[in-house]
Amino acid sequence: MEAPFRFDQQTCLCTTPLSVSAYYSAQNTRLEASEKRTKGSKINISLEQIKNLHKRFQQLSGDEDTISKENLESIPTLANNPIRKQIIGAFFDKRNQHRGEAGSCDQIGFEQFLMVMSHFRPPTLKMTAEEKEAMRREKLRFLFNMHDTDNDGTITLVEYRKVVEELLSKSGSIGQEAAEAIADAAMLEVASTNVPTMGPDDFYEGITFEHFEQILKGLEMESRMHIRFLDVDTTTMRCGKSTS
Repeated sequence: MEAPFRFDQQTCLCTTPLSVSAYYSAQNTRLEASEKRTKGSKINISLEQIKNLHKRFQQLSGDEDTISKENLESIPTLANNPIRKQIIGAFFDKRNQHRGEAGSCDQIGFEQFLMVMSHFRPPTLKMTAEEKEAMRREKLRFLFNMHDTDNDGTITLVEYRKVVEELLSKSGSIGQEAAEAIADAAMLEVASTNVPTMGPDDFYEGITFEHFEQILKGLEMESRMHIRFLDVDTTTMRCGKSTS
């Protein structure tokens, strides 16, 4: 006897209303598989957290299998963020997806989305000092990648200037030349801090990741770096509940 509905395990699409329970069963199977893969990548996210993030992914994608930059650009609370472009770009940067690859992609699936969101999880009370330090470095690397747009291992003056210009342009009270001057002065200060022996005519190639770590050494990145513009409060990811 033929089954009352057909269920496609690959697409999770069912052909009749009778398939609702099968649909959710398969969704849970897929999300459980995602949980196993993230643990294999040394990313500690629970199944409950994955389910919460999957709901938001479905909202953003319109229940499609992938999301594009356009999906994120439509988020109202992100519209006026001065580094909106860098934030959106970070989701499609392969360096942030724990794949050991460089470059960017036009669309990402849920697992890539999950990998990027994992950078915003806060530390837990059970974490050792070594685990907290590893999390801090991971978050710093994520931020560094946002500004090292050409993936050459340094944040150059040109890249840094773009960020400063975008941050200051939102105020509307400062021109491009003034923004460039501020960026140049800031980069010079960074250079003098990181390379004390540098002469006035020496060329500073840019901020390396090691320099970047030194600059932000006093900032508690592991607990402060979280995200709310996706309507997912990642400060709650430690208990696996969303406030959205």
